[in-house]
Amino acid sequence: MDKIAAIRQMNEWGRSNTAFLFIVDFELQNIQMWSADNIPDFILYQLGSFSNFNTYAPAVDDHLITAVKPFPRSQYLEAFNLVQDELNYGNSFLLNLTFRSEIISSCQLEEFFFISNAKYKICYKDQFVFFSPESFVQIKDGIISSFPMKGTIDAELENAASIILNDPKEKAEHNTIVDLIRNDISRFAQNVRVPRFRYIDKIQTRDKSLLQVSSEVRGDLKPGYREKLGDILFSLLPAGSISGAPKTKTLEIIRNIEKIPRGYYTGVAGYFDGNSLDSCVMIRFIEKEKNKYYYRSGGGITFMSDANTEYRELLQKIYVPTH
Repeated sequence: MDKIAAIRQMNEWGRSNTAFLFIVDFELQNIQMWSADNIPDFILYQLGSFSNFNTYAPAVDDHLITAVKPFPRSQYLEAFNLVQDELNYGNSFLLNLTFRSEIISSCQLEEFFFISNAKYKICYKDQFVFFSPESFVQIKDGIISSFPMKGTIDAELENAASIILNDPKEKAEHNTIVDLIRNDISRFAQNVRVPRFRYIDKIQTRDKSLLQVSSEVRGDLKPGYREKLGDILFSLLPAGSISGAPKTKTLEIIRNIEKIPRGYYTGVAGYFDGNSLDSCVMIRFIEKEKNKYYYRSGGGITFMSDANTEYRELLQKIYVPTH
């Protein structure tokens, strides 16, 4: 489904209070949506409080990912330097640079889905699975909220929270994204505000704990907003937290430097129940290609970024969140 058809369908289902599930790829070229009574069996989903499965815990070894073949450091540094050139030219202020690393695991994608602990997760056919901590947009009772996430650090470091909250690069990166989201939401909402700024969530995995920094941006929608659900959602895409600013030029740079399409990675998925909507950014993402698994990860780059630190963050984000 193309973008125009998807907007029209979302608007129609919003107008008729029809529940539906949707997934939108990063490039906005492979959009899928299904009414609630027509969701195919090959999709398992949990999107906030909306899900289509019963609890199931398959028996697997403690190590879900037994080995990682990292994206080559030399290639990352080359791409990082190209990003820095664009930043120095003034073509971008912040760019989210991502790559994929091969992982070794005996798990099936469906097992990753059931074992992982995340607010948002989807297993799609035998193609990909994600377990995302990042909300994209929530709409309820006329209020739209977005939750940009920027900033990750090892929770085991001494004074980890203080370190990340006071890091100048992390501050600048987070401020840029919050400003971008505020401007995006202001196109169709009034009284846009930031009730929570740079709050911290803790993510637990079997091997480590991470702290991640988010903010909440809210606005008041005008009456009749359900008839414009598609227009609202697609006006925000791609999500600012996983693209950058200014968005249009930064997306062009991403295409040139990352080389391969992201596909559903860093796209968005969500569920509308006929009244309220909850959606997420599709990060913490494993895809299957020719019987190999690849874990996609990355981070935001500014002129203050350090290449080695950013490369470590790319690897640090290769994890499966567990209970």
